[in-house]
Amino acid sequence: MIQILTVCTGNVCRSPLADVVLRGRLADLGAQVSSAGSGALVGDPLTPQTAELALSAGARPEDVETHRARRLTERIAAEADLVLAMTRDHRRAAVELSPTLLRRAFTVREFGRLGEGLSEGEIAESAVGSDPRGRLRAALRMLANRRGVVGPPEDLAMDDVVDPYRQKDAVYQQQARQLLPALDQVERFVRAAVGP
Repeated sequence: MIQILTVCTGNVCRSPLADVVLRGRLADLGAQVSSAGSGALVGDPLTPQTAELALSAGARPEDVETHRARRLTERIAAEADLVLAMTRDHRRAAVELSPTLLRRAFTVREFGRLGEGLSEGEIAESAVGSDPRGRLRAALRMLANRRGVVGPPEDLAMDDVVDPYRQKDAVYQQQARQLLPALDQVERFVRAAVGP
């Protein structure tokens, strides 16, 4: 069973929004999606604004209601086949805990940018093996190699998702506009890599 981990700071806004949306979208594949925070507000639920955004993006109500923030640890990081960080700093934090993640950890917007130019056929072709976890990891190696081909954005902050915590509703909406299109690419990539 593939394991996807999303990471932010408090684990009450960005990473759990990505977590619960992807969890619902990838449930039919048996994917296990979870989230954690580098400075988690341990035990806290989603902020009300995040819960509303998650539900409007199609997350299952039970996933939204049961989320509780947890701290990112070495064990949690090491178990992931794919880490989707909300910022470059969050990616760095995960890789520092588990260096083997170097080629399996991306900011979520970087993932979307790198995956955008790939067809489902190219993704599936790179996903060698019969085990879903092995297929995903092989496809992620190919995606990581695209960093040298595609290159970074002109403004590196374009790979980050804005932090809406304790901000106005407009910042929550900005977060969703940055995050949700990238999750579309994640879903497409994972489905193509893992196969039917």
